[in-house]
Amino acid sequence: MNIRGVACAAALALLLPTVAMAGPPFFTDDPEPVPFQHWEFYAASMGSHDASGTTATAPHIEVNYGPWPGVQLHALLPFNRISTPGAPTAYGYGDTELGVKLRFVKEAGARPEIGTFPLVELPTGNSQTGLGGGHTQIFIPLWIQKSWGHWSSYGGGGYWHNPGTGNRDWRFLGWELQRDVPKFGFLGGEIFHSSASAVDETGGAGFNIGGQFDFSSVHHILFSAGHTLSGPSSETWYVAYYVTL
Repeated sequence: MNIRGVACAAALALLLPTVAMAGPPFFTDDPEPVPFQHWEFYAASMGSHDASGTTATAPHIEVNYGPWPGVQLHALLPFNRISTPGAPTAYGYGDTELGVKLRFVKEAGARPEIGTFPLVELPTGNSQTGLGGGHTQIFIPLWIQKSWGHWSSYGGGGYWHNPGTGNRDWRFLGWELQRDVPKFGFLGGEIFHSSASAVDETGGAGFNIGGQFDFSSVHHILFSAGHTLSGPSSETWYVAYYVTL
């Protein structure tokens, strides 16, 4: 996503708008790729608000495709909006996110599903106005998932390479729990932590609660909202129209 919205206030400041949202509608991702020869399309907005203003994608488009079993190709194209009290609002195209999700262990019996989802953030946004990061960034994670009955849980973490003056490499950890709701979709929540992404920042933790509403097997709505638990106080949100083909 340049959705890097991994998110406590400090992280969201980094993440948004060079975003990297992982498993919509949450920041934490799972190892499950798009099924072979199937597509996913998202038209979405995600953001954060704190005392310094609001940062959001308005909107971002995400596309995923399964070219081979156990493999997913990913692209996220964001339009970012940054609103700061006393300053002009910045709006424009942000950093492009590309990635490949690879599942290398399938779930079976007591064995969980395991995979990775490397992401590259290309500096296509204007870093002078805050719409982009100004440098290529790389994320290398490990994700694990286990399901039982109507319940599933997934999580893990990874390492962001974040070059540039004043920046530092940082880590993200998160875990999610959700329950399928027949004839509705699912409801769930996550907790997460990120280390500092800049030399003058501190890391922090937060949570999100959200879910998915299914209009049909093709059309869906995704949503979540949350708040920081430590670090600078910030509210976060995500909403998307989601199509599966």
